[in-house]
Amino acid sequence: MTAPAGTAAAERGHVLVLNAGSSSLKASVHMPAGDGLWRDQRRWSPFETGGSGREAPLEAVLDGWLREALAPWSDGLVLAGHRVVHGGERFTAPTRLDPEVLAELETLVPLAPLHNAPALRVMRWLGRWKPELEQWACFDTAFHVTLPPEARTYAIPAPWRATGLRRFGFHGLNHQHVAEAVARRHVDPAGRASLRLISCHLGAGCSLCAIRGGRSIATTMGYTPLEGLVMATRSGSVDPGLLLHQLRRGLSVESLDRALQKESGLLGLSGLSAGMEELRVAAAQGHAGARLAIDVFRHQLLQGIGAMAASLGGVDVIALSGGIGEHDDTLRQELEERLAWLRPFELLRIPADEEGMIARNCRRAMG
Repeated sequence: MTAPAGTAAAERGHVLVLNAGSSSLKASVHMPAGDGLWRDQRRWSPFETGGSGREAPLEAVLDGWLREALAPWSDGLVLAGHRVVHGGERFTAPTRLDPEVLAELETLVPLAPLHNAPALRVMRWLGRWKPELEQWACFDTAFHVTLPPEARTYAIPAPWRATGLRRFGFHGLNHQHVAEAVARRHVDPAGRASLRLISCHLGAGCSLCAIRGGRSIATTMGYTPLEGLVMATRSGSVDPGLLLHQLRRGLSVESLDRALQKESGLLGLSGLSAGMEELRVAAAQGHAGARLAIDVFRHQLLQGIGAMAASLGGVDVIALSGGIGEHDDTLRQELEERLAWLRPFELLRIPADEEGMIARNCRRAMG
């Protein structure tokens, strides 16, 4: 999308949002209400050297693509917001970046190295390119700061808990977006305050969030984004005893991490693909692995929804979001049928919009 005609003054007030993943960078420009004016993304290589047949490293993508792509908007930007996956114990709200905050964010990289580390590199690059531009960080864990003690605490030894080992929850920016989008449908303030919502973020990563009156009270992801539902290549919840068994058999920590993060989930179950759309086609053609992957995914999703409903004491709205949640018509129909016992509730689709939520949160934080 090209920039609208007019002077830089007419464009003033726009928010740049940067979402750095483990091998991709999403960039977008938003109006004051959070509506997107422009968005695009590029792949980048986690390796420091590019080369034939390989994406460029992150800084090369920033220098070679983003700088040019933002040229039409550059003079009209008033702030930049970054998605940061893990905010740890300290960061529970949008936070303006300064040297102290950047140093603190460095200490959190081990909690989410594939996402927090690239986000920091983007922050520092932008600080060099446009030092006058105010930058803010928004955290996927922040929405879950309202989890009550019984929902965030693991039944592990007290010395472990004292080091901060607890449930943080993730996908908070999109769960917040879903909660606000659903609340706008209910004009009665009293109804919004008591609304019982299950937000289902179903994409490459998957998580559920039980939301009462706009506040997270339970979620499926935990200390890391590995816990919970079956995902594209992530295992979701696994008996810890199984993992101990594999370690005792001689599997290295690195190999275990790779297996759980990259070789499990839909891919590991099917032996074919991590994509639900491809698995639906293969299952219809009789592929046993694809059928198993879909069945296990649905089974765990139904169990998770039941658990979230129990936490809420019933449910008024179930909202599907993310690539699978928004586009898989078969899954929607299956949920309609299999959750009939839970009625009455409204089943909605809410398009994911983490970037718009970041823009709105930064505006609110600026006051």
